[in-house]
Parts: sequence; C-alpha cells; structure tokens
Amino acid sequence: MARRPLPRILSNGTASIARSRELARSAADSATDVLHPLITITRGLRRLAGAGRRKWADTPKDRRGPLLFLVASVVLVVALIPFGPLLAAICLMGAAAWTGRERTAPEPTGPDEAQTQRLQSLYEALVPYFSVPEDPAPLFAHGGEWDKALTSYEFDGNGRISHLVVQYPAYFTDGEAESRARIEQLLHAKSGRGREYHFEWDEEGNQLTVNVLPPLPTDIAAQRFVTAPGEMVLGFTDPTGVQRTLPVTDGDEQRDVPPVVWRTGPRSTEPHLLVVGEPGSGTTTLLRSIALQALLQGDVLIIEGSGIGDYACLTGRDGVLAIECGLAGALASLEWAAHETERRLISANRARQAGHPAPEDTKRPLWILLDRPSVLGHLAAADGRKDPQSLLQVPLRHGRAAGVTVVVADQFDSLDALSDPVLQHTRARVVLGPTTPDQIEDILGVPPRTTPTSDVPPGRGYARLGTGQVHRLQVPATPDPYDDATSEAHRQAVTDLLPARNTPAAPEPGTGTGVEAEAVIAPESAADPESDTTVTEPRTPPQPVPAEG
Repeated sequence: MARRPLPRILSNGTASIARSRELARSAADSATDVLHPLITITRGLRRLAGAGRRKWADTPKDRRGPLLFLVASVVLVVALIPFGPLLAAICLMGAAAWTGRERTAPEPTGPDEAQTQRLQSLYEALVPYFSVPEDPAPLFAHGGEWDKALTSYEFDGNGRISHLVVQYPAYFTDGEAESRARIEQLLHAKSGRGREYHFEWDEEGNQLTVNVLPPLPTDIAAQRFVTAPGEMVLGFTDPTGVQRTLPVTDGDEQRDVPPVVWRTGPRSTEPHLLVVGEPGSGTTTLLRSIALQALLQGDVLIIEGSGIGDYACLTGRDGVLAIECGLAGALASLEWAAHETERRLISANRARQAGHPAPEDTKRPLWILLDRPSVLGHLAAADGRKDPQSLLQVPLRHGRAAGVTVVVADQFDSLDALSDPVLQHTRARVVLGPTTPDQIEDILGVPPRTTPTSDVPPGRGYARLGTGQVHRLQVPATPDPYDDATSEAHRQAVTDLLPARNTPAAPEPGTGTGVEAEAVIAPESAADPESDTTVTEPRTPPQPVPAEG
C-alpha cells in the first residue's frame, strides 16, 4: 500500500506557523497594552469585593443588621444627591484603580542581620586603635553605634564587604606608616582574605576608604601596542592608577585597557629597569615582551644567566645582536657594550662640537637585557674572573645619553649578589609574583596601597617608575613559543611579532642550553674629518674564548 504524503501545511509550513505565532503574540501584547486600564480596574474591583466579603465575614452577627442599615442609608443619600451616582461611580473607579495597581516589594534600605553583625564586629575590632581614654565623646567605644563611624558600606554576593568608608577621630596618627599598616592589616583580616584591597587615606577629612579591587586581565596576549617611540608597555593596571588607555585585541574583540608605560631614551628620568621575582613569577616573560617591543625600533643584546634557552625564539632574528648563555660570551658581549657606549658618546660629542647632528649609528637604541646575572657572577667568582656586572657601570651611567638601555631581572634570593651600580641606576622597578609588603617596600622604596595576595597568576605584581606611585601590574602573556605548555593562541601571537631571520635557523629549536648570534650594529671606524684621532670598533661583539678544563 502506497504511503500517503503529509499535508502541505505540515511538511513545509513551519515558517508560516512560526510567523502566525509571532503575529498572535504581538496582537496579544498590543491588546494587553490597550486594555491595561480596564484590567487594572477589574483587578481592583475584585480586590475590593474580596475585602468587603472578608469584612462582612468578620463582623459579628449581632452587628450585621446595623451595618447593613448604615450601608443602605449611605446608598440612599448618594442616590438623592444631584450627580450623586456619577460621583460615586467615579470614586469607585478611582479606588478600584488604586487597589488594582501592580505593587512591587520595597527594596531593603539597610543591612540585614548578618551584615549588621559583620559591621558591628568590624567596629568593635577598630575600637582599640581609634579610641583613647582621654576622649570625652569617643567615636569608637565598646558597645557603641557603628553607623556613626562606618558611614558607607557595600556587600558582594557572598555577604563580604566590598566597599567601606571609615570615619576616624582626628587624633589618630594617620601620618605614620606603622599606624596605617596596622589598620590596613586589621581591615584585610576582618573583611575577608584572598582578595586585594585598596586603601585611600583622606588625612584632611579623617576618612579611610576601602575598596575591593577586581582581578587584572590575564588574557591579553603580546601584540603591537600603539605607543610613541621610546615607550615600553610593561603591563596593564587599574583604571584609577593612570590617565591613559591603549586599544588591545583580545581574540576577535578590541577593548581599551589602562597600561603601565615606561618611557626610555635621552629624555627619560628612569632610563634603566630592574625586575625582581620568584621562580615562575614571570620575570622572563616580561623581558621577552620588552625584547619584542624593542626590536621594532632598536637592537637587542641578551645575556641569559640561567642558560635554559628561554630566548631561543629570537635566535638569528633581525636586530638581535647576540644571545649569550655562557660566562665567556657574556663577558665579551658586555665588554663590547661598554666600548660601544663610549664610542657613541665620543661620536655624538664630536658632532655637537662641529655643529653637526649626531651620527645615525648613535641614534638607534641599544637594549641590553640581563636575565639572572647573579648566576654568572657566581660562576665568575668560582673561575677567578671578574663579575659581568662590573662591565655594566658605563652603560648604566652614560646609557641615557648614548641611547643604551639596561634591563636586569633576578630573583629575591639573589638580590645581595647585584652590584651597587645596578641598584643605584635602575630606578624603574618591577616586583612580580607572591610577595609580602616588606619585600615590595624593599624593592620599590614605598609600600603598596593594596594588600598583596598569596595566590597570583604569572606576570602579576607591582611597578614603580622612579618616584611615582606604585601600580598594580599584569604583564601581557608572552610565553616561549617553543614551550609545549603554551596555548596555540599565545604561541601564534608571539610568533607573529618575531622579526625575520637573518641567519639560518637551528635544526632543533630549544635543544641546547644557549644560542649565539652576530649582527652588524656599528661601522668599523668613526673618524672626525677635523681630527687625526680615529675611534675603531668591531662590527660584531667579540666571540667568547672557551675556558680551559
């Protein structure tokens, strides 16, 4: 028996049915809007009738007769008054409309019981710090009213304080760092650990504002940032810390984020940078990000003390002068960098004395990146050689005038191995990884205005440029593209920023402990036409000599 086909309305009428449903729904919504007053009045009449029935049911039987007579008398009087029935109908419709309106529950205006208990506990904890026995009318007292001192507050979804304004007495020593630190530590403990709090002291108004800071974005990958020549993006911070934003690309979307921009060059007040952190905190990631940005406008010399090949992706790239991992190569390269700094100073000085602009080979920025120089210092001490950091004195002292920038990265346990010139001339500083306020103060010079947490993502820390304020910092994701644990998106982002190769690539990237490259950065001689003296400099950094044994 042949199967009969489905009706046309069931086989291909889905679109028509959906369109009919939309039309019916639109018509119903329009009718509801038009008939909304009638619906409200009807609902009010129903509520009034229900209220009347409840009133009649609650009235005792012996009083129902007089009540019924009173209602009949009122109806009779209204009926006899001119325009009485009309006025009565208008009043009834008005009462029905008022009774039938949609009522929304009023929002709570104050804290609930749990929030009140938390605020009272916080108030009691602050009493020993904000009160003295000599105060005749103390603002903070045991069993006192917390709402006079805690003037503003907000809670998050978990019931923890997210915003708080504390009014404290004028005699509190808010100008002393130790006094402020005690209050901040107490508020951090009582408001909930595991979050970062920002403390803003208003010494003129005797107010302390506490805010919970949102986490900084960790998904911003390395990319070409919109910056001026000589500007280096160290990472990203809070919107309240800087007055500038940068457009960044996050996947297919673009957004504006506030950056921490480090200005280098001849007019920079902080020409050199020091990065300190724990293992795995992101110091190498920051140096790799700086190298990729510096290669857009200058040459880079990399000294890697750890010798694990974290910069192998830069081997043989345009602008990369050398990547040294051994002691001999590091000494030779840094000695060449010192001579190159002197050559640039002499060439520029002679050009200015002759009334000419500075030579072009002295204007191209030169970046010297040292990752873990303390390791090379220990090797040099064991081998009886001089510390490579001793060769940094000339680039650090005269680098700003010669267009040479030095970036040093090391760990907390090796700070005592850093030389005095490095610590004196690196006034732009970054601290990465889980740290304590004392460690941050030792490196940056001042404590942060936020509370560091023990669990932070890689590349998370604090930055201070010279004598400026301390900024929270999140370094853009710039991993080693040869690392197997790197995501494909971040690997591709770093690969797209790598310059073209000027030498053949190694057969297996990342298999050795170190890589070396050569590049031309300076002419063989720079002679002044009006002088008989010639300054000669090799075109490439000197090659390391293998140590015996």
